[in-house]
Amino acid sequence: MELKHLNDLIDIARTKPTKRLAVAASGDRAVLEAVHKAMNEDIIIPVLVGDQQKISEIAKELGIDTEKITIHHEPNPAKASQKAVSLIRKGEADILMKGLVSSAPLLKAVLDKENGLRKGGTLSHFALIESPRYHKLFGVTDAAMNIAPEFQEKVDMINNAVDVFHGLGLPIPKVAVIAPLEVVNPKIDSTSHAAMLAKMNDRGQLKDCVVDGPFAIDNAVSKEAARHKKIHSSVAGDADILMTPELNSGNVLYKTLVFLGGSTSAAVIMGAQVPIVLTSRADTEKSKMMSIALAAAM
Repeated sequence: MELKHLNDLIDIARTKPTKRLAVAASGDRAVLEAVHKAMNEDIIIPVLVGDQQKISEIAKELGIDTEKITIHHEPNPAKASQKAVSLIRKGEADILMKGLVSSAPLLKAVLDKENGLRKGGTLSHFALIESPRYHKLFGVTDAAMNIAPEFQEKVDMINNAVDVFHGLGLPIPKVAVIAPLEVVNPKIDSTSHAAMLAKMNDRGQLKDCVVDGPFAIDNAVSKEAARHKKIHSSVAGDADILMTPELNSGNVLYKTLVFLGGSTSAAVIMGAQVPIVLTSRADTEKSKMMSIALAAAM
């Protein structure tokens, strides 16, 4: 099965139990607009943490029935993040979302060794992209979290991205490990790492996926480009996941796809006990809504 449109996420989410979404510092109009849309699609039940008066005022403006939502009053954004995390730990919520709080205090609450949501591996950013230039949805990792990932962190990043596709019902996603070129050059770590990751996959150390690389970006997304380079791989031109070498390239690729390439995205942080919806102020309303839908669909 291939997913072709982000709207498919809503259909998938509707087939699963409705998720409770804990929003930290939720007194933000743009965030509550996305939450309201997700409510109307019957894919989430909001659990809002923040300044109760501000939340109620915005909710009234948007036409949200506050009788149908739970609000926990905590006006301090850092403490609101801790409270939202604690609600998940207590089993009172299923997904965490960033509201009007910077990423650092939210992630600090998530990574707290005693009271957080750590699983033991690396947290990583995953963006699901709908592009007018590609034949299906595909993932990009990592555009926001890992600055210069070491090899083991790249293993975790692949596992996190694969978990997303498994959650969406795709059992064997194809992972293209991106580098500046498609041959191993010992002076370029990204090419050596790619070859090692592919060999780990061959030997069953990276499971339930197909990993290949190194790929230059053209060979990963274009069968024609791969043919010209005489690359024979089931991943070439048909990748489900693009893993970039480090944050610079990942962030540039992600934002270029969205702002110059006409793509739409949904993004989550993976690697914690639950998905984390970590949207940006620059994200479109649709992107925020689809990020919630992605977390709910998993």
